[in-house]
Amino acid sequence: MEWHDEGIILGSRRHGETSVILEAMTAAHGRHLGLVRGGRSRRLQPVLQAGNRVALVWRARLDEHLGTFQVEPLELNAARLLGSALAVYGIQTLAAHLRLLPERDPHPGLFETLGVVSAHLEEPEVAGRLMVRFELAILEELGFGLDLSHCALTGRREGLAYVSPKTGRAVTRDAGDAWQDRLLPLPSFLTAPSEALCDAAALKQAFALTGFFLHRHVYEPRGLAEPEARSGFIAALSRGLGEAAP
Repeated sequence: MEWHDEGIILGSRRHGETSVILEAMTAAHGRHLGLVRGGRSRRLQPVLQAGNRVALVWRARLDEHLGTFQVEPLELNAARLLGSALAVYGIQTLAAHLRLLPERDPHPGLFETLGVVSAHLEEPEVAGRLMVRFELAILEELGFGLDLSHCALTGRREGLAYVSPKTGRAVTRDAGDAWQDRLLPLPSFLTAPSEALCDAAALKQAFALTGFFLHRHVYEPRGLAEPEARSGFIAALSRGLGEAAP
């Protein structure tokens, strides 16, 4: 068995004296693991860092085997990311979210989105907005997507201000004000054009929204705790935006 693909490295762990087991999100083969022989060498260690984009050749005798990776660098982003606490927490958070998906299950859209988010992780003004949208995409891929396109009660597409915690559907301000204590705030930047307000307060609401549904549909049913990297990312984001941590 053999395939060639492009991947973004999520992490690695030692294996034996000289090798590592590499984890990468690939374009056509999903999140995939493989053994890299000599992966702890001086030549390969800088290449096998989280956030780097690489060309991969995977080989195994049978499809269900771990297999081996041959790795060649395409974009060495790790050095740039390691210079920012926000970026370090960010790449760890992205990896944790992707581990919620079945291994080797293709998600080409998420691979492309991962590349966009990781390219801006050290930019607080952009990274928060992109991470929230990545979390929405993860919920969608897991079968728990939110419907933020129109009001569940009136069908209107304008004036959306809340999300029902029961259904994950949007509600307009006019229709939801009477029950606002039972609804989740919907920051306008998630439904409006890109120039919509996306300040620290709006991002706090957005992460509370995605966090609520991640806990309800993913973490709690699987007996998982929220990744520490996620709270670290949100705190670093608040510091980067000059606000108190949520």
